Amino acid sequence: MDMFTSLSHRRLTDELMDDPAIDARQHRTALRGLRRINVASRTTAALWPSIRAIAERRQYRRLSLLDIATGGGDVAIDLARRARQEGMELDVAACDISPTALAYAQQQAERAGVSVRFFQWDALTETLPESYDIVTSTLFLHHLEARDIVSLLRTLSRQTDHLVVSDLLRTRVGYGLAYLGTRLLSASPVVHEDGLKSVRAALTLPEARTLASEAGLQGAHFETHWPSRFRLTWSRNATASGRLRHDT
Repeated sequence: MDMFTSLSHRRLTDELMDDPAIDARQHRTALRGLRRINVASRTTAALWPSIRAIAERRQYRRLSLLDIATGGGDVAIDLARRARQEGMELDVAACDISPTALAYAQQQAERAGVSVRFFQWDALTETLPESYDIVTSTLFLHHLEARDIVSLLRTLSRQTDHLVVSDLLRTRVGYGLAYLGTRLLSASPVVHEDGLKSVRAALTLPEARTLASEAGLQGAHFETHWPSRFRLTWSRNATASGRLRHDT
């Protein structure tokens, strides 16, 4: 690892897992590694308090949730599992551009015994076929150019009442954690290389705030959480009803 790599500016480069021509076996191996990283990073745990707070405000009426760019489906599956454990009526859907990732995610959902509806969707070129009460996104924004982040957030805000987004922060600590974590938790060279590329392409907190503002997310709330990530929460009626409660 080059510890002297400059992180003063975003360096957005193509990641191996974003290549449509990636070998399917390598892709699945990488997805398994990312699942372990998600568990160690408590990715779902960072989202769940906000989702529970939304359910409380809705008096636990049935809610629909979409996890975009779901990859191997880890977050969507875990959210469905947590909702079932807490007796929450949550209809979970998840989408991704990759057929390989979606097939893998469907297998994982069936193995976990939870109901998640998976479908293919290109976040940059297609319109969502329907609206959802909640839209979640984890570790996706850093793949996008700034203008595409603004466009995506603006589009999603028109088709949901609540956004809950978690992504990497571009920090020296995050860079070190990415190097160590990807090697401890995965044997995949794809994960090793992409992990560092991801941090170099990530946003700082001020950059994330600026892009959310440009997207028109009035009342968006930001927090940092382990491991060197930020969480954005936005509600359509945030200004009138106050911020959601957040647990760290």
